[in-house]
Amino acid sequence: MSCAACVGRIEKKLNRLEGVSATVNLATGRAQVEHPAALPVEKLIATVEGAGFTARLSEPPAPQSAQKSGPPPGTAATGTGGRETERQAWNRLLVTLALAVPVLVLSMVPAWQFRNWQWLCFTLAAPVAAWSAWPFHLRALRGLRHGEATMDTLVSLGVAASFSWSCFALFWGGAGVPGMTMPFSLLPSAGGTAHVYLEAAVAVPLFVLTGRMLEGRARRSTGSALTSLAQLAAKDALVSADGEERRVPVAQLRVGDRFLVRPGERVATDGTVVEGNSALDLSLVTGESRPVESGPGSRVVGGALNSGGMLVVRAGAVGADTQLARITRLVEDAQTGKTAAQRLADAVAAVFVPAVLTVAVTVLGFWLGAGAAAQSAVTAAVAVLVVACPCALGLATPTALLAATGRGAQLGVLVSGPRALESLRRIDTVVLDKTGTLTTGRMSVLDVTVDDGGNGDRDGGDADGGGDPARSLRLAAAVERSSAHPVAAAITAHAAATSARPLARATEFRELPGRGAEADVEGHRVRVGRTDGGEGLPAALPARLRDAVRTAEEEGRTAVLVTVDGVPDSVVRLGDALRSDAYRAVDRLRRLGLDPVLATGDAEAAARAVAGQLGIDEVHAGVSPEEKAALVRRLREEGGRVAVVGDGVNDAAALAEADLGIAMSGGADAAIGAADITLTREDIQCLPDAVHLARRALGTVRANLLWAFGYNLVTVPLAAVGLLNPMFAAAAMSASSLLVVGNSLRLRTWRPAPPGRTRPPSSRPSAHRLPALRETV
Repeated sequence: MSCAACVGRIEKKLNRLEGVSATVNLATGRAQVEHPAALPVEKLIATVEGAGFTARLSEPPAPQSAQKSGPPPGTAATGTGGRETERQAWNRLLVTLALAVPVLVLSMVPAWQFRNWQWLCFTLAAPVAAWSAWPFHLRALRGLRHGEATMDTLVSLGVAASFSWSCFALFWGGAGVPGMTMPFSLLPSAGGTAHVYLEAAVAVPLFVLTGRMLEGRARRSTGSALTSLAQLAAKDALVSADGEERRVPVAQLRVGDRFLVRPGERVATDGTVVEGNSALDLSLVTGESRPVESGPGSRVVGGALNSGGMLVVRAGAVGADTQLARITRLVEDAQTGKTAAQRLADAVAAVFVPAVLTVAVTVLGFWLGAGAAAQSAVTAAVAVLVVACPCALGLATPTALLAATGRGAQLGVLVSGPRALESLRRIDTVVLDKTGTLTTGRMSVLDVTVDDGGNGDRDGGDADGGGDPARSLRLAAAVERSSAHPVAAAITAHAAATSARPLARATEFRELPGRGAEADVEGHRVRVGRTDGGEGLPAALPARLRDAVRTAEEEGRTAVLVTVDGVPDSVVRLGDALRSDAYRAVDRLRRLGLDPVLATGDAEAAARAVAGQLGIDEVHAGVSPEEKAALVRRLREEGGRVAVVGDGVNDAAALAEADLGIAMSGGADAAIGAADITLTREDIQCLPDAVHLARRALGTVRANLLWAFGYNLVTVPLAAVGLLNPMFAAAAMSASSLLVVGNSLRLRTWRPAPPGRTRPPSSRPSAHRLPALRETV
């Protein structure tokens, strides 16, 4: 498919089948079809092929490495019915540029026209009109065979008409005589020597090929979300059977098979732990920041990272039934839909091309019937085709995207495509993930509470009484430095960063699976572990430490008890700390008129604690990926325009489901691929900057499209009445493209507004948020 008219042709053919409802997406190259069970898929494929295209049943996304040799999305069809590779498309464009520039210069600068210059231009223009424009000719012929016209038809006719008339003028119209010069004039000549319009024959392919190349580059990352989800899953599993271990592809796993998960490996598929104890990092799958202790009987999710010991897992779901596969399907379904702007473009394309063809034929017949010279009639008709060539329409969106992406990259904001630009203008709700978005996404030590009889300081300060937080933390870090547990890593890193003394060496280290670890440090037996009264840990704690544990539980934090020689010494509270600029970012979003909503897979207590600090009223905690996507759908059904900000695989479906998806670059590739905007800085304040940039880019695209359509509305009538010759029409067409590009390049110097200049929030809430506001009151 090359344009919106192709989309309309396929949809029309499919929807004519009884009981079929089809939606075709130009950017992804996918059709989502609902059809009766009695109608075979082969019939659907045959219908698409009958419309002049190729089709096949969608397959699961292949790994990135397997796709590198394939064609990039958005490339043009070749004469053999295949698709050009990126290198072939670039070669075609470069050759066209080298041949077209001399023709344009000589045709439009009379002072440089030397003897027999027209024959040099003819020699250079012939391969451009034939070889460079061959993809357009081929698709125009295919459309003609099926009774359809697309923008390729307009391009092909403009090139063919310009080149054919130039051949007539050179060989039979007297334009080929030595010493002929062609002045640049506004009005076409009514008689005398026929003019050549080779500049139009080369300018049209040059600008259209450039626009298609830029558009293809802008759409190239469309399928990256599905590819990233496929890469997250394990490719093979270590199966244990009959006392033997062997590696098998994940596709060969069956329900009930037992497989091993070594430290540092990902769980191959959903299942239940049979043997072993470990801590699983589920942050990329469920959004849970805290490591999950897993032992016999625990359920595990495919894609989770094993951070601790060896596990033996019995497969409970395989293939399409796993949680990761369900998320993949949600992302795919959400991406197959269309935006309102895409539907508008489809409708415009269906009318624009036939209308221009009708005008060109009408102009030719009118001038011939009015007794005008054949040259004047042909000149007016060719001028209509050339001046209406949709170069500016093709460049309007991709050039703005290219400029916005380049400037955004400098500011830490990556804009992926037109979906963000089309949607953001009416966004009024922002659904924020907690882990990795409002928080750092990493376990860290929040404070240390010591049993000092009433006094205790935070973060390693000295105590007034007997307890010493700094000493207790150093002893705990000396034990934990021998463990690979995420909690141990956080304690060790914090002690190393805050203590001026090096950590002591631990001896007689012993790990307590699922409960902690202990070792001898500086002549003391130090144990670091859970506070739930498990084996080897005191069930009763001093009041101060008991209050610290209760506070940690209420906030959804992790509490670790440090005992020295069997005596409770301190409680280390760990958690996912808020980003330092989270409050200012949320406040700026409110000033932009956006309503923040917190949705996270974390526990209710942790979510409420974060929301309370940031002033967010609506909180949805403990939600699964499906529930998060359902929340977004509900908000949209209530009339809201929803943006989702997240960083994990659990956010990918919601990001794709939303009107606007915004991902943090430190998160999962699947979330980044499903999002429309990616924030690359470790500064959440670039989120409001992203909103500003996307709105500015959207305004640029709208201005470009307004100019492109307005240009046609003015110049086509002028060409029809004979006030433009094809040479001036080509110049006007080129100028329109350059104006579009120049307007887009202004984005390269765009600067975000200071925080104080953001628009204050509206005093009147949007209608769909009123129920939530009443509940708050």
